[in-house]
Amino acid sequence: MFKNLLVPISGESITKAELKAVIKLALTDSAKISLVFVTDPVMPYSSSEVQSVLALSSKEYKKVSAEFAKKLFAKARAVIGPDIPVAEFHVLHPNISDGILEAAKKAKADVIVMASHKRSGIRGIFLSSEAQEVILHSKLPVLILG
Repeated sequence: MFKNLLVPISGESITKAELKAVIKLALTDSAKISLVFVTDPVMPYSSSEVQSVLALSSKEYKKVSAEFAKKLFAKARAVIGPDIPVAEFHVLHPNISDGILEAAKKAKADVIVMASHKRSGIRGIFLSSEAQEVILHSKLPVLILG
């Protein structure tokens, strides 16, 4: 059915249990898993009268972001194991959902599989879900784990 599953990851959004569901789906269809991590290309800004020793240049910020993405990919690969082909996409984009859709094109994915925070009520109104944004704008099927 699906041959290339695009799976967005972050430090918090996909758990081992959810990755195991993705693995099961990939094994069922002999599919490849394409992992994507989206980083905002503009470093978060903080203001202070004192110059911080923690301030990073744009180049350093991109390097640190790439290193963080590598660590996340390594953790996911460890759970996925060697039996499933895995591709990795680190996308710099100011909008996470658009970055996910951009990665889906690059990966030539045929489905996007992602977790949702399941926000409802007032929280759902004020804190939009990336999953909801992807569903609204994707031309591909989107499978929500949760």
